Parts: sequence; structure tokens; C-alpha cells
Amino acid sequence: MKNLVLALTLVLTSLSLAPTLAVAQSGPLRIEITDGVIEPLPYAVPDFVAESAGAGQLARDIARVVAADLSGTGLFREISKDAFISSITNFESPVQFADWKAINAQALISGAVSVDASGNIAVKFRVYDVFAGQELGNGLRFRGTQEGWRRMAHKVADAVYSRITGESGYFDSRVVYVSETGPKDDRKKRLAIMDYDGANLKFLTDSNSIVLAPRFSPSGDRVLYTSYETGFPRVFILDIGSVTRRVLEAQSGDMSFAPRFSPDGRSVVYSITDGGNTDIYRMEIATGTRTRLTSAPSIETAPSFSPDGTKIVFESDRSGTQQLYVMSATGGEAQRISFGQGRYGTPVWSPRGDLIAFTKQNKGRFHIGVMRTDGSEERLLTASFLDEGPTWAPNGRVIMFTRETQGANGAASLYSVDVSGRNLKPVRTQGGGSDPSWSPLQQ
Repeated sequence: MKNLVLALTLVLTSLSLAPTLAVAQSGPLRIEITDGVIEPLPYAVPDFVAESAGAGQLARDIARVVAADLSGTGLFREISKDAFISSITNFESPVQFADWKAINAQALISGAVSVDASGNIAVKFRVYDVFAGQELGNGLRFRGTQEGWRRMAHKVADAVYSRITGESGYFDSRVVYVSETGPKDDRKKRLAIMDYDGANLKFLTDSNSIVLAPRFSPSGDRVLYTSYETGFPRVFILDIGSVTRRVLEAQSGDMSFAPRFSPDGRSVVYSITDGGNTDIYRMEIATGTRTRLTSAPSIETAPSFSPDGTKIVFESDRSGTQQLYVMSATGGEAQRISFGQGRYGTPVWSPRGDLIAFTKQNKGRFHIGVMRTDGSEERLLTASFLDEGPTWAPNGRVIMFTRETQGANGAASLYSVDVSGRNLKPVRTQGGGSDPSWSPLQQ
């Protein structure tokens, strides 16, 4: 029973340290570290069983979203239904493991959906290690409205991912970003929010003024962003549920930008330009009390807290070029951590606390990269005309960022990449997109 869990746990544990691994099957599932790539784990997801009238389409749709979530990680490979020898028509019937072994399915996911008299739905599922012939954990059940069926599918996928890898998933999450439309010389920008896979799009602002750098709160119910609606950049805080907002207090003439929440959600760290000097400040949201954290004749910006709230990583040109520094969350002396060739910016701490993602510009190319929090083990994950602005998935295994194409018709879009540098792919959006921020898992 533990073979399947142990195998992918080893894969994921190794991803942050080794860029190339492979999964080999010879008897019990095992991992081989080679010069190859990760061989995705083959799995089967038959259509979920409809246990009541009107549940048929929902059962099929939920199974398809679960499969899309898992396959989208690059760690799993779905086996085509055309290869199935048997089907699952009764959720309670014993599994014919020999039939699934015959098509080399190493994991099997079965589920059932029912709709009650009020129109609400219930989804239950089980995950099996086919070669061990045993269930992984106990079956779970989720209940909700029909409008929330996609969230339930994501929750199922998160639970499956967690049981097989031993880590938390990231599918039941959202992304806030800047939606972009129109030609490059007259680009319209407004805040948008969507599920991590592009579904359930909703606009949070209009396109009457430029908006930049939206950032989720730790609870996922608020967003910080920068707006030029007053003619100068100002930091706003927006409640997602009510779509109400207010500007953070600022002195007359100040320009504030690059905001980010503290891990407890009670304060905000951001940059203020005053009299030609740009420094980092911290503000208590409830009281508006403001504390200056840096004081240097240089540009200090793009601050990001460590998950435990004790440190801040930021970018500064105090050394003559744009580099990354780490300081105490209360300010004080900062330690430079970037020493490679080129310029570094937009750092963001991993929710796991082990890595810092960043944008790097070198020799005319832009990269998304990661390094240890002391600056060691730098690795570049992407390379393009313009890649920038990384944001972490809730489990710290995937990074989303902005990629812009060159030329008069160049456009910005969202991409994601595994922390190993594998599985680079575009993120589905309606029109162009930039400045993504990944939410925590929804509650």
C-alpha cells in the first residue's frame, strides 16, 4: 500500500534539489535518479458513477476536472478510456485490480455523484494503489451546491494528489492578475480573479485607470494592488467578496507601490517614493501606523515576507546594480544574497520557506529562477524575451509568472512552470494577462 505514496514522495522531495529524475517500475514502484526526466505515473479515472437522477453530466464533468488537475502537474499520465478492460458502474462493488493492472494503471480513482431534492450535490471518491491491491486512505465525501461543482472536483484532486505524493495540493485555489486588452500602445488593464485553471473568471475593477501588482492576503479574502486613478501610484486594499476597496493612508505627494501582506495579514509592506528617494515601509492595517524599514540613497522595492514573518527579501540597487537582499522584518542591516551575473528583481519567498523565486535579466534575456534563502544553489527555470513577476502555488511546487512577446504586437500572458524547471505551459486566461498572484488553498 505504501509503495505508490513513497515513490512519488521521493520524486517531489527531490525536485527542489535535482533537475532530472526518473521513475522506474520493476516489481514494487521505485525511483531512480538518472540523467533522464520524470516518467509520469500512469493512472485511470473512469467516469464517476451517477447515483441519482440528474447527476450524469456532473459525474462526467467532475471526473474530467480531476483528471485535468492531475495530468496538468506533469507527474501523472492518464490512461485513455479506450484501453479500459472493465468499468466501474457501482461505487460499492469490489475493484477488479487485475483488469487495471493489465493496462498498467498504477493508481485508480473511482467516484460517485448524487443530487438531492434541494439540488445540492454530494461527491465521494476512493483512491487505489493498483499493484498493491489496496485503497490509499479512507474514502471522502464533499457536499455543496451545483454552482460549486468545480471546487469539489478540485478538492477531490487535491486529496488524491496529497495521498499519492504525501504533500498538499494546490488545485482548490485562485489567481488574481491584471487582465490586459487592446493594442500595445493603448493597453487597457483591470484586475481579474479566476480559478487556478482559468475557470470562473470575474473582474474586480474597471479599465479606467492603470492597475498593477495585485497580491492576495494570507486568508485569500483581500487583495492589495497599485492604482494610478489619482494620477499617482497609490496602494489600495480590496475585499473580494463585496468588491469594496479603500486606499491605504499616504502622505500628500507620496507615491506608494509594490505592496504585499505580512503572513498574519495584519500589516502591509510596500515602497514609498518621497522626494526622489524610494524606501520600504511597513503599515499596520488597523491603525495606519507606518514604520520606515530602509533608509538609503537608492531604490529599495519589491519586498516579500518569509513565511514565519521574521524576514523580508527585497530588491535594491544600493550596490550599483539591481540585486536581492534579506533583512529583518523590523528593518536594520540587510544582507545581499544574489551574486550571479545580471540583474535580479521581484523576489518572492516560497510558502515552504526553503526557496526564493526571482526575475533575472542577463545578456538581453529574462529568466524566472529560484535560489536558497542564503543565495546558494541558484537555478534558472525559464528563458525568454521577457519573463517576470513569479508567484508561488500554495504548496510551493509550481511557479506562475508573466511572459511577454516582443514586437509591436507583443502581448503579455500567464505561464506556469514546475520548481524543477519542467512542465512549462501557458495558463488559460480570457485575453492577455500579467502580474499574477496565487491564493492560498480556499477554506
